[in-house]
Amino acid sequence: RQIRAEYETDEKIYRALVAKPLEPIARPTVCVTFTDIAMHVSPERTINIGAAIFGVKAAYDGVEGVSLITMPMTTVQAVVPGRETYGEAKKIAQIELHKDGDRVRASVSRMGFTYLSAEGTIGKAIGPREFTQHGYCFKMFPSCEQQKHFDFEPLLIRLEWRQKHTGSWQLDGALTLGESPLDPVADIPVRRLTRFEYEEGTTQSNGRVLRSVPEEWMLPILHQRYDDVSGEGLEL
Repeated sequence: RQIRAEYETDEKIYRALVAKPLEPIARPTVCVTFTDIAMHVSPERTINIGAAIFGVKAAYDGVEGVSLITMPMTTVQAVVPGRETYGEAKKIAQIELHKDGDRVRASVSRMGFTYLSAEGTIGKAIGPREFTQHGYCFKMFPSCEQQKHFDFEPLLIRLEWRQKHTGSWQLDGALTLGESPLDPVADIPVRRLTRFEYEEGTTQSNGRVLRSVPEEWMLPILHQRYDDVSGEGLEL
């Protein structure tokens, strides 16, 4: 079960968020999802996971996808494989998604701050659909040696999400960005909500390495994976 939102933001802010070698697209678009996942690890066992995505649309080699800025998750089972295998910018968070009749609402909270939320009323049916979506992330591991930044050259990864929706509907409602010192999504303002939908179905994913990336391109975006609390005065 999922809420999917897309919105246009300020052009200058958007372009600053597209890390090289990715390229910006024509419209400065931000993508947000809130998802309640039932992961069937065996016929006898199902793990329920809350997940969210916040990223900007970008392209590489002509293939458009979502450059993943942050991917909060509710369980270690979701965070660790995603970070270590694909380099996804996952962090533990509290995520809720509730459906009550034709009303749905969702939220994401970390370190005492609710920084993403959405609510709406289910409207016109879009119907079943199948499509493939791509995501971009950077696989990188900081070095334990003070003389260098990374243990190996970072890698650009393209994810492939094969979506099969048994149902999808338009939503009439709002996406809200809350203030948070460690997840500053509120700095990427909503200028126009261009897509707002509720979906049910299944998804399958995989990924592949596209190329290596110079480490100096990655240093400005390390905070997307590792919280920088040096100037926040937070007690962790």
